[in-house]
Amino acid sequence: MFTGIIESLGTVKGIRSEGTNLRLVIESDLNTELKVDQSVAHNGVCLTVEKINANNYEVVAVKETLEKTNLDGLKVGNSVNIERCMQMNGRLDGHIVQGHVDEIATVKLVDQEEGSWVYQFQLSKPTKLIVEKGSICINGVSLTAFNVEEDSFNVTIIPYTYENTVFKELQEGDHVNIEFDIVGKYIQRMVTPKTLQ
Repeated sequence: MFTGIIESLGTVKGIRSEGTNLRLVIESDLNTELKVDQSVAHNGVCLTVEKINANNYEVVAVKETLEKTNLDGLKVGNSVNIERCMQMNGRLDGHIVQGHVDEIATVKLVDQEEGSWVYQFQLSKPTKLIVEKGSICINGVSLTAFNVEEDSFNVTIIPYTYENTVFKELQEGDHVNIEFDIVGKYIQRMVTPKTLQ
């Protein structure tokens, strides 16, 4: 479980196909603090640390993960948002994030304002899982949605988040990982007739 508060901006140092899987070699300043078998979110995708090297660590994304996230589009040199799993004795600064991506959205608009940036995202299909001023996780970052429509929404990025996450590299047309708020997903399941589930 995660909070959507990014700890480090990692760099992809290597990518290797292993059958239908993809092995990613990531360099991060958290490298020395990681352990094998630890869960780490990469652009909001929970992956298990399989190997720790002197200057980097390795994770594997399986076929299903690659089909449902934007990880298959990563290239060597790309930046990746990194967050270790939350500790139960700390503050929950963002919101409850599982690291299980629900869909991929497209950056529709990037608009620089005085002191911040507004991003608009286009969803692949209409949803009722995003509410005005509700929490949304984008590439692992906990944010607040506004101007919510059934198939699009906006977020505002403050300078700290812009400089310390992959948001500074996002351009119109790029794809991002979206995780809807788990509370909303449970409520939708409870109120949806069983024949539609």
